[in-house]
Amino acid sequence: MTDLSSVKAGLETRLAELTARASRIEADLSEPLSADFAEQATEREDDDALEGQDALLGREIVAIKAALTRIDEGSYGECTRCGEAVGEKRLEAYPEAALCISCARELEQR
Repeated sequence: MTDLSSVKAGLETRLAELTARASRIEADLSEPLSADFAEQATEREDDDALEGQDALLGREIVAIKAALTRIDEGSYGECTRCGEAVGEKRLEAYPEAALCISCARELEQR
């Protein structure tokens, strides 16, 4: 069985990294645009890309926080949809996984 203390430590480390990265992106997004109109177009394109990255980071942060909650509550490793085991190999590859592979595949096909 997986050592939950090391999983939790790894998730907490990843959460800290993602939170710091999200903070840097948000700081970049809050900077005022250049007075030069040509430069503004480039900055807006860059901002669009940063907003996409920020959204992805936000989803990953939420997933990690939920995994940490499941560890604390004792339900880590159980599929949040069907209650079956998520699977040790799946959790090794994707420690914040909330769904077993069957439920994840079923939801992907929708």
